[in-house]
Amino acid sequence: MQIIDWIVLIGTLLFIVLYGTYKTRNNKNVTDYLKGGNSSNWWTIGISVMATQASAITFLSTPGQAYHDGMGFVQFYFGLPIAMVIICMVFIPLYDKLKVFTAYEYLESRFDLKTRSLTAILFLIQRGLAAGITIFAPSIILSAVLGWDLVTLNVIIGSLVIIYTVSGGTKAVSITQKQQMAVIFAGMFITFLIILNYLPQEISFTKALELAGANGKLDILDFSFNLDNRYTFWSGIIGGTFLALSYFGTDQSQVQRYLSGKSVKESQMGLIMNGLLKIPMQFFILLVGVMVFVFYQFNESPLNFNPTAIEDVRNSEFAAEFHQLEIDKKEIELAIKDKQLLYFNIENIIDKKNISNEITYLNSLENGLREQTKELILKANPAAETNDKDYVFIHFILTNLPRGLIGLLLAVIISAAMSSTASELNALASTTAIDLYKRNVGVRDEQHYVKASKWFTLLWGLIAISIACVAHLFDNLIQLVNIIGSIFYGNVLGVFLLAFFIKYVKSNAVFWAAIITQLIIIYLWYIDLMPYLWLNLVGCSIVIIISIIIQLIIGNRK
Repeated sequence: MQIIDWIVLIGTLLFIVLYGTYKTRNNKNVTDYLKGGNSSNWWTIGISVMATQASAITFLSTPGQAYHDGMGFVQFYFGLPIAMVIICMVFIPLYDKLKVFTAYEYLESRFDLKTRSLTAILFLIQRGLAAGITIFAPSIILSAVLGWDLVTLNVIIGSLVIIYTVSGGTKAVSITQKQQMAVIFAGMFITFLIILNYLPQEISFTKALELAGANGKLDILDFSFNLDNRYTFWSGIIGGTFLALSYFGTDQSQVQRYLSGKSVKESQMGLIMNGLLKIPMQFFILLVGVMVFVFYQFNESPLNFNPTAIEDVRNSEFAAEFHQLEIDKKEIELAIKDKQLLYFNIENIIDKKNISNEITYLNSLENGLREQTKELILKANPAAETNDKDYVFIHFILTNLPRGLIGLLLAVIISAAMSSTASELNALASTTAIDLYKRNVGVRDEQHYVKASKWFTLLWGLIAISIACVAHLFDNLIQLVNIIGSIFYGNVLGVFLLAFFIKYVKSNAVFWAAIITQLIIIYLWYIDLMPYLWLNLVGCSIVIIISIIIQLIIGNRK
């Protein structure tokens, strides 16, 4: 990191924080603070919805996911457009008709207070954990790569978010997310162009795609019904639809984004914008990861992208074995580079096929060396993290991008963390203030609830920072956030669908069914019975079935 990188990084972050604080410094009432005064237009809503979902984890983990496993992860988002249409037709008109501040207010009018409180508490648990992870994700990566103190990074990122979120509420979140998304898209697009420029002169973009395809990185669609495969067309179109319905239709961090719309039409157009742009956006981010893979076909890469893990090995008794693996890898890398260039310089189809097979074989040898490296890392430090997917992109940024642009890309990562965390804190505060505090404290003046919401925002900010400080890196951070959501979302979605469509079922049946279902889903996740995406469909189905059964039993007894 050079001085220019620090200037770009600090300047970008300070501008976002100060601008958001200044523009939203006056909030007259609860509607202004929690719903942005219902002044958001459709494109502001669309950007805010996308920014809320696109956390730092998206820009750290997704390219690494593509580097290792290819483009198949994009199937995860196939159900999103379907969910957007359903939410626009059913959820938004109902929320607008009832003039609610949170999604859970509706459940009290349909069922009772205890059902509203239960769903609100389930939301607070899962979103509180997720808020900690969205802070922790960039912190642990930047800490490992830059050598910064992890706790200090958690506090810095969390504090920056708390400042403008406490000050300006929902409007501050929406306004700052515009700047954050501009920084994010600019940084990713520039990085993509630089990667293409760094490839050998004879390797055009078309040839780079051909090379990626030959290595299985462009295998996008998987129509198999194999439950061992996390990402298939069917899990995306079915499980992904239920996850998106739950997230965008019942998760207050998203609901609050479109509740701030000027009208039903503006809110609907904002969600449709998200439905149209989300898959192309994720496709592009994955494509950046694939291009990083192509780049490393012609350039040296580490045996493991986690610098802390590599340092553990180098300082252990296994240093000599690791050094030999590095020598072996360099030989393979040179062979891969020569074969890749040869592949594009011959015309005979049979010869190209033979060379392609040789490249595949060489890459398998390289992957074998990486697996041996993981074993050495664990021998040197059993507590070390050997999965390096989350470190791939940040390693490329710091070792290959020009001065100034490194600062911009770090600003992208931290901005994304701030954007998503701000939405989460805002939603956690509004749910706590409206669904729990206001409902039980009674009638007070408007300013009292504005102050209470600010204090709850600060409280949840401190809780999120605390969770970030005690968290541990998981298999892949973007998967961890979605796993946490899938454990809770299906259950909550089922409760809402019962409220919307099955009028026969009453409050007691839903309340106990929701508790039973949550315990079942946690157990199914614990025994790893199915890929986590299917938990959304299973949870939704179970709570509906159990509610109907309980209601029939209660009705018969009466």
